[in-house]
Amino acid sequence: MRSVPSRQRWRRLVSAAAAVSLAAVGLGASALPARAGNLVPITGAGSTWSSNAMDQWIGDVDQYGIKVEFAANGSSDGRTQFKNSTVDFAVSEIPYGITDNGTYEPPPSRSYAYMPIVAGGTSFMYQLHINGQQVTNLRLAGATVAGIFTGNITKWNDPAIVADNPGIVLPPEPIIPVVRADGSGTTAQLTTWLSKNYPAMWNAYCAKAGRVTPCGITSTYPTVSGYGFISEQLSTNLAGYITQSQSEGTIGYVEASYAIQKNYPVAKMLNAAGYYTAPTASNVAVALTAAQINNDPTSPSYLTQVLDGVYANPDPRTYPLSSYSYMIIPTALQAPLTSDKGYTLGKFAYYFLCEGQQAMGDLGYSPLPINLVQAAVAQVAKIPGVDVQSLDLSKCNNPTFDPSGKNLLAEQAAQPQPCDKQGVTMCPDPTGGAKAATYVAAAAPGATVTTPPPAAGKTTKPATGTKKPNPGTTKGGGSKPVVTGTGPAPTSTPPPGASRTTAPGTLPGVKPTTSGSAAPAPVQPTVSGAAPAVVATDPIGDGAAPAVQAQASGAASVVNPPAGNGTAVAAAPAVIRAVPVSLAVSSGWSFQDTLMVLAVLLLVLVVVGPPLLSRRLARRAR
Repeated sequence: MRSVPSRQRWRRLVSAAAAVSLAAVGLGASALPARAGNLVPITGAGSTWSSNAMDQWIGDVDQYGIKVEFAANGSSDGRTQFKNSTVDFAVSEIPYGITDNGTYEPPPSRSYAYMPIVAGGTSFMYQLHINGQQVTNLRLAGATVAGIFTGNITKWNDPAIVADNPGIVLPPEPIIPVVRADGSGTTAQLTTWLSKNYPAMWNAYCAKAGRVTPCGITSTYPTVSGYGFISEQLSTNLAGYITQSQSEGTIGYVEASYAIQKNYPVAKMLNAAGYYTAPTASNVAVALTAAQINNDPTSPSYLTQVLDGVYANPDPRTYPLSSYSYMIIPTALQAPLTSDKGYTLGKFAYYFLCEGQQAMGDLGYSPLPINLVQAAVAQVAKIPGVDVQSLDLSKCNNPTFDPSGKNLLAEQAAQPQPCDKQGVTMCPDPTGGAKAATYVAAAAPGATVTTPPPAAGKTTKPATGTKKPNPGTTKGGGSKPVVTGTGPAPTSTPPPGASRTTAPGTLPGVKPTTSGSAAPAPVQPTVSGAAPAVVATDPIGDGAAPAVQAQASGAASVVNPPAGNGTAVAAAPAVIRAVPVSLAVSSGWSFQDTLMVLAVLLLVLVVVGPPLLSRRLARRAR
């Protein structure tokens, strides 16, 4: 029989141990007998706002043989496809039954339910430079945002923006708002906020665009000819447009995850407490403690949200434009759903509602609080064909879960810095995915910037990009000048984005299909005020080689700027992205190797020893 190499034997042992561990510590043993079902491919469509989270989860569950196809074509398309029975599920930030531009959208005849899947902040990603240095700490009040996206504020040095940003000298360049051209949940999030907080400004703009007023919520952003707005399909294209070289002066709205992917900043928004805050996982978690959730299980709008309290939340840690995204799931065995598809969809849902929430903060989202996970689990049980699981939520490892039932992430959220206060010289710290701090003219409380102001420079045009703006939608063709001069150069070059981390998680009743070593635990940097720490974790619970989990310090470091003048500039918080240690056995000398050598020596003694001994005895006999 052919012997199995030691490395392969080790991998088999690791895989076996992983299977035992997953069975032992899964999402919780089912109180009911497991339903027999087959894993089959399932399809979904919808939200770009939550598509980065969906991509993460789809990659995670592939190791269990769960195949999910998701077309991120926008919330409106997803709802339409579910309604037309062309997909098994949809993802949307907009429920059915909304009146948009005077047209009522009736719910589908197909039976369905809403299920919250992830939280996050609708953010304002932008490209702006001062003297060649990228601005990464922009602050905007709500009225300023409304003015920009209704065409009332058109220059970056508008007095309203200047008042928001004491400490930087803003250039007199045109603002180019970038909006979604397709039906979008992200647009619905922004326009809901505009209609609730600035109805007069919003209705006046809609009237100029030929919309029915009062305007209210809309999934397709209205544009007015001659206002210079750029319209882009999908969040990926909108974010991509802002990062192009010819897109100086642009600002658009996306889920914060896209800015992190692109290493680009997002604007801090002024909240009701008078602080400018970023759409971090903690700030979103705090804001959503004021969300009103429809908790009537008999209501067709069960688990949908009302965000008025979020917009006005008085906690200084809140990000105002925070919300949830929903999965629209089938609740009756109607085409295209089959029992096996329901079984598979249930396995997928149990994964992302528990283990899948761990990586959300690192991606730019905020994990669901325990009350919504509990409610969502109850919704999963309505899917025909599902293998109903009784989840042990204490083993979910969700960052929001607290034994007392409170939202742990919100409880532990840090207070804003003194330099985030309205009217105070701003913090230099970067936001979103940006890495370099921004020079500010005078030190603010908590800041360490002492670099002298940049010298005045001349105006030059940036390098020409490859993509052309939409004809007739932008003034000046979309290429905007950048102010350059003898001031400090950008403090750093943003590193390439980190690759997606796949979390093995635990999935009840499903074993990984791979035969290699178990996938390592996800690397989840978390921003806090503590010093960086490296924590070892055991991905499969068998004491094998640990993966490494990193925490990043929330404090800014101090470095010398590239200008070489020796003055201090606050640098971006360092994020330690540790590489998980491989579970494979070392290529060095092992115990198995020692046994093999001893076996060879024994074989040599058995084969060679007797003849030598016989000859020796024969010589003595002579």
